[in-house]
Order: sequence, then structure tokens, then C-alpha cells
Amino acid sequence: MDNINVLIIEDTPSESEQLITTLQENNYTVAGLATNLKEALSLFYNSQKIDIVIIDIFLNGVPDGIAFAEAINTAPNASKPFVFLTSSTDRQIFQRAKLTQPFSYLMKPFNELEILYAIEMAVEKFYEQQDVFLSEEENTIISSEYLFIKKGKSLKKVQIADIIYIEVEEKYCNIITEKEKFVILISLTKILKLLDPTIFCRTHRNYIANLKKIEEIIPSDNLILLSGNHKVTLSDTYKDIIKRVRTLK
Repeated sequence: MDNINVLIIEDTPSESEQLITTLQENNYTVAGLATNLKEALSLFYNSQKIDIVIIDIFLNGVPDGIAFAEAINTAPNASKPFVFLTSSTDRQIFQRAKLTQPFSYLMKPFNELEILYAIEMAVEKFYEQQDVFLSEEENTIISSEYLFIKKGKSLKKVQIADIIYIEVEEKYCNIITEKEKFVILISLTKILKLLDPTIFCRTHRNYIANLKKIEEIIPSDNLILLSGNHKVTLSDTYKDIIKRVRTLK
């Protein structure tokens, strides 16, 4: 599990420090800080850990924040969600910024909750989740590679490949990874439809297992042993899973 990684593009030290403090206090990771266009592009293209960018439109008096957004929008497979932050009320600047399709356009001085909500909404929309799960304590965004699970005011990034198994418990599903357990409000049938069927398979009416995490199948005991000393039940209905596992340890 990882925190959401945020790149900050801001040339005013007091404001960048405030942003960094706000993000870190809410369990986001600052992937880098750039104060000009050159630094911003260098950090963006040389980092593999950026999930979202917060951009000050004016850098050293020039609207280079917009130039940055235009650049990453045109680069193939490089685009990331971004949020504009500015004190400018110039209508022409707004119209140019709007063309880059930011996920939010916030005015300075920023409000902590506005920034946190903007990040959450940007991640939700950009990663083209197939669904959003809601519960009283958490909500979860699912993309092709990650689950973004809300805890408190922040989002936690969980790689789908790290999920060992999923277990239903009344109206909730327990998502078990190597390091942590997450609880979301969704049916097992629904979450199975949202996951890659070549990787995840139902083993019982109460369980879904990651095929890549299987270490041993014991049909006589209706049992599947998974990595990390985890185990799930294998019912007769789903014993065709054996045909899908090439190697048994």
C-alpha cells in the first residue's frame, strides 16, 4: 500500500510550505516541489511515482503553470490529473487554463478541505474507475491497477496485484493484502465483476482469491493455501479453479 503521490508546482515558499504541511498531515506524499517550468517538467518526466499535480498558474510572473499542463496533455501516455491554484482573476488566463481541462481551479489563499476534496475528485475522475464504493468510514475508487481507498481525509493507494483474497462479511467485503485489511460496503458478486477474471476467481460463496497468490490447493480438504499463511475455502461448486492454476507448490 502506498500513499497518493503529489507533485507541487509553486514558486512562493510560504505557500509551498503550507501545501506540503497540509498534504503530509493528511497522509499524502509530496513527490517533489518545482518552482519553475523547467524543474516541473524534469520532475514530472523523471518520476514514476506521481499520481496528481497541484499547479500554481503563475511562476515568476509568467503563466508557465498553464504551459506545463499543455505539455503533459500532449505527451503520449504521460498525462496525470492536475489541479490549478492561483490568485489571478484574469478572465483570459482562466479561459486558457480551462482549455487544458484541469480537474479543479482553486483560488488562493487555498482552503485545506478544498485542496483535499479536489485531490479526491481528480483521482476519482481521472483514473476512470468502474465504480465507487461507499460506506460510513471509507469510500473506494477502483481503476485497472489500483484501489484508492479513503481513510479519514486522505486516499490510500492499494495495488490490485497486492490483494491476496477478498472475504464477504454480511454486507461488507474484507480486502486482505500482505500488510493491511480494508473493509468496504459492496457485495462479493459486484466486486468480482470489477476485477480482472484472469487474476481473481471465486473459490466459495464467501471468498475470492488472487490466482497468483495460490501456493497450494488441497481438494480433499476443500482448502486453498495462499501466500502470507492465508487460507480460503474451496467449495465443490468452484473446484474448476484447479484447471486454471498451472503450477502447484
